Amino acid sequence: MNNFGASNTYAPRTETPSMGLPGFMPPPQSALNTNQLPAYGSYQSSKASWEAQERHSPTESVDDILASPNLSEYSLENGADSAYTGRRTKPNANANANPRTRPQRRPSNRDEFDGPHQFLQRPPPEVIAMQERELPHLPTNLHVQEQDMVLGQVNDRLSQCAYDFVAKYQFPIPLSQNMRPVERPQDREWTEWVYLLKRLATKRRIPARVLYNGQIKQFVTILENSLEMRHASKHQSRPLKDDRNILQLISAGIQVAKILRDASAMDYLDRLYISTEKQIQDRTSSRFRS
Repeated sequence: MNNFGASNTYAPRTETPSMGLPGFMPPPQSALNTNQLPAYGSYQSSKASWEAQERHSPTESVDDILASPNLSEYSLENGADSAYTGRRTKPNANANANPRTRPQRRPSNRDEFDGPHQFLQRPPPEVIAMQERELPHLPTNLHVQEQDMVLGQVNDRLSQCAYDFVAKYQFPIPLSQNMRPVERPQDREWTEWVYLLKRLATKRRIPARVLYNGQIKQFVTILENSLEMRHASKHQSRPLKDDRNILQLISAGIQVAKILRDASAMDYLDRLYISTEKQIQDRTSSRFRS
């Protein structure tokens, strides 16, 4: 018996599994709930919806892609391709047939230096002997208390500079349970201010127009150059720094104030640089006269 009729349209199938099998008694019709059977073509629409989700992720935008880390930093070895993008990955049917279609997994203790490499020709022994002589002495005229005072002044003025910059442009400061809210510049160490400014820059919260000459690419580097100043001013067990290093750290603070476009901080640090340099020169002259 033809259950499909003469028309070309297909009706939902309600046959029981016993059709065409002699000796098998079909279950009562009351046990079959034909309303729960999916209509023909419903699986096809579900597949189309999955394909649409694979082609586009509604949570992604151009800004999200630009602000996200470089995808080249992730490799297929750690599965970061699917975990980062949120898309379903399809297995490669030809992966076993052609091993070159997928990069080979390297052991964790191997890197690019274990592959093809070269060695440079060693310099002559006399050149090595000249290089390995005792290092020349660089002038150190400031006492440890004087160095601490100078570097502490730079540290405090840069903290004030960062505080004013964040307050002026109303940049957000994340709150955490182990850190109290910021009410004054001293509530954060200079390293914490640097970390905050770097995070704001890398997350594109700081527009380039608020920096000197729009130097957003140089911003992180300039901030990192000033980090040694905080380390030197707080660790009392450190060795004495030579005069040039002290002036270099003050100069790094001047560059921070400059890129943040803080004229008053620049003027303060520039005067500190001039007075420290004069103190070093006077100390050097007195030693030569004696």
